[in-house]
Amino acid sequence: MSGTVVIGAQWGDEGKGKITDYLAEHAQVVVRYQGGNNAGHTVETGGRQYKLHLIPSGVLYPETLNIIGDGVIIDPQALFEEIEYLENLGVKVDNLCISDRAHIIMPYHKVLDGLAEEGRGDSDIGTTKKGIGPCYTDKFERTGIRVCDFLNKDTFVKLAGDNIDFKNAIITKIYNEKALNKQQIIDEYLIFADRMRPYVKDTTDVLHNEIKKGSKVLFEGAQGTLLDIDYGTYPYVTSSHPISGGVCVGAGVGPKAIDKVVGVCKAYTTRVGKGPFPTELFDEIGDGIREKGKEYGTTTGRARRCGWLDLVILKYATRLSSITDIAVTKIDTLAGLKKIKVCVGYELDGKVIDYFPASLEILAKCKPVYEEFDGWDESIENARSYDDLPENAKKYLKRIEEFAETKISIVSVGPGRDHTITV
Repeated sequence: MSGTVVIGAQWGDEGKGKITDYLAEHAQVVVRYQGGNNAGHTVETGGRQYKLHLIPSGVLYPETLNIIGDGVIIDPQALFEEIEYLENLGVKVDNLCISDRAHIIMPYHKVLDGLAEEGRGDSDIGTTKKGIGPCYTDKFERTGIRVCDFLNKDTFVKLAGDNIDFKNAIITKIYNEKALNKQQIIDEYLIFADRMRPYVKDTTDVLHNEIKKGSKVLFEGAQGTLLDIDYGTYPYVTSSHPISGGVCVGAGVGPKAIDKVVGVCKAYTTRVGKGPFPTELFDEIGDGIREKGKEYGTTTGRARRCGWLDLVILKYATRLSSITDIAVTKIDTLAGLKKIKVCVGYELDGKVIDYFPASLEILAKCKPVYEEFDGWDESIENARSYDDLPENAKKYLKRIEEFAETKISIVSVGPGRDHTITV
């Protein structure tokens, strides 16, 4: 048995989809273990780009089993739009398996998500308004609708009816908005339930049997470490656990199922939405990184904030998830810069600290302490082995390894599969 976890080591958008796709070539099973369609993974192969939101990145390999685990929350409409999108591109989705314990996003989740975000005004948290937070709220409030309930008509009609009545009271009496049509929603979602039925299984049992027979399993996370509900920059976080600890509960396996944790980080740092960002650049270098790196959200299209690589964050992520291997992506985006900086500490009240604070007020006071490196030229895009990399790029990577005290095993010099170097 070999279980590998792929996680984001920054604020998400690190290129996890590409790394998962690259590693999936040698895996028999790929499991998505948390999050919803608020995430976006972009995979490029054969000159074609695939944008994925719910379906695991292993779907591009016909023989690979792809599992949506119980920690994922599923918008049925988004799911079938993604399936149709892939099928129109010639990708078969017969190898998809959905957990009967996953939770369903309902229309009222999306409506309430949008209303709550608008109600926050200037204190908004940057939600995608896709119903993620409200669905997880119902899950932990124990009023959610699981896939197994969704497929049982009587159970679903009762649960959905009760929930819609309750949510309508909130929508009309608190937000003074129009009530949702209960019967219309139920009728529409019963059709989705029938469409989902062929994909649904007890995925914990399926996964256990695959592990038992020695299959190589790849666990794919969404978002990134600093968006973790407990360990991220709260409240500007997601509603689940993107760190490796989320695998066990989100996929239904024990810790012994994990042998390796690959932390994916860009050669620089980006984030979307509000909150402190110590190494953020507000100059032409930051703008250049954004445009060259095409730093716009796969799901929302929002422009990402860009800054120098923050090694304090990477070391924090490495510790939280027991990262064994680092995959550095988009090192080609930095090509052409004469000087490149990395953050190796924070100056706080006249002292240098090397840890990531929990308090956003304290983090906002932190000033980055930088080390500077000589840059490299555009020829890095043509590198196909570690020896092909420019010497200055190797020095940069070596410093990342030293600070994080973790080896770099993958370096990406471009968007395609063939732009991926195994170190």
